Amino acid sequence: MKKYDVIVIGSGAGLDILDMAVEHGMKTALIDRGPTGGTCLNAGCIPSKMLIFPADRVMEIREASRLGISAEVSSIDFGAIMRRMHQVVNDDRAGIRRYLENSSELEFYDGTGEFIAPYTLQVGDQKLKAEKIFIAAGTRPLLPPIKGLDTVEYLNNESLLNLTHAPESLIIIGGGYVGVEFAHFFEAMGTEVTVLEMQSTILPGEEPEISEVVTRALGARMTLLTSAEVTATGQAADGRIEVSYRQSGASDVKTISAEKLLVAAGRQSNADLLKVDKGGIKQDPNGFINVDEYLETNLKGIYAVGDINGRELFTHTGHAEAAVAAANGLHGQREKMDYKASPHAVFTHPQVASVGLSQSAAAKEYKIMIGRADYKDTALGTAMMNEDGFFKVILQRETGRILGAHVVGPWASVLIQEVINAMAVDGGLNHIASGIHIHPALSEVVLKALSNAVVVED
Repeated sequence: MKKYDVIVIGSGAGLDILDMAVEHGMKTALIDRGPTGGTCLNAGCIPSKMLIFPADRVMEIREASRLGISAEVSSIDFGAIMRRMHQVVNDDRAGIRRYLENSSELEFYDGTGEFIAPYTLQVGDQKLKAEKIFIAAGTRPLLPPIKGLDTVEYLNNESLLNLTHAPESLIIIGGGYVGVEFAHFFEAMGTEVTVLEMQSTILPGEEPEISEVVTRALGARMTLLTSAEVTATGQAADGRIEVSYRQSGASDVKTISAEKLLVAAGRQSNADLLKVDKGGIKQDPNGFINVDEYLETNLKGIYAVGDINGRELFTHTGHAEAAVAAANGLHGQREKMDYKASPHAVFTHPQVASVGLSQSAAAKEYKIMIGRADYKDTALGTAMMNEDGFFKVILQRETGRILGAHVVGPWASVLIQEVINAMAVDGGLNHIASGIHIHPALSEVVLKALSNAVVVED
């Protein structure tokens, strides 16, 4: 039995905690089943955005005609795009692994750690014990219970990265973040795309009017089937993959086929792989590890951060949680994790970004005001000829404090940042309006949305 001051499980956000423990001279072990660097680096935000950036350039060229520019995409080197992505991911992963293997300040266990008792894990034939354990082992693709899915060769967000050519056609099960991002990418690469979403709208977690904008934009490029329950999958005689579905209110089952199938139906916690139940660690009904507001599990000294706790499945939130958990677990603080200014973005076309409460959620807790401005309300938005983009902000009526903001359109993930910063300090209208905004710049849409705020009647 090897004893440590700190054990970290997972090399994504877990590396933040590992570095802090090592810096403070604690005897530290990292357990990681790989690939080194976690989901974001290997199969999430880094590779996907390296694919989506070229797709965005394709769309700029396609849409240039509205500005009086005649241009076309003559060819796309799909293989070159994929090789560039793999080069960046492989280099970063190799660098992290060299550090872990060569560092004299920590011990690296390459494998799956399984709890065999509270505060005790086994990796291979090694048993490890620590009073401080930080679980950052992430999630994996969720497989929905679809008849015949185990009989066909399907893609997920990990395996699609190994494609060497763009498929002629693709069916995507799931119209959430992953589904619409890859729908944008593959269609831009020349693939005929069909998206099947069980809910009544794609991006069902976003504001309804944002989902409408994205639906119109993607619907002009591909087939979107909402309120569609997938009932079965199978292999056609010609080798294509068949998907059967029934739309809400319809009695008949329809079947479509494509060269490839992508399953993007959500994420599943990796807590079961760690056998956390044997360690006495409690989980919620969906298998995510339960944590309190300090990110501590039901066992004192054991923390869970990132996707594995199911709070918010975004890399930046995981890193923020890692900082809080490290402060509490390593330094004895009692810092609460604050999600009020935790944002997210969807890198489809058009881009989407959101922070804080939705309008419906805010109205349940507060008396509110809503402000909205279209991109075309600004000089630069007019120059761009952007008809659909808009910025929406939700304010507490009595105080003017920002409760949430939602944006759809070019550079959405950048535009929302000043609102995030204001919300992080409980700011409101004055925190943003007191700063001079560049004219003509698209950031003026934020100021205009705030100045347009009107009372929403109860």
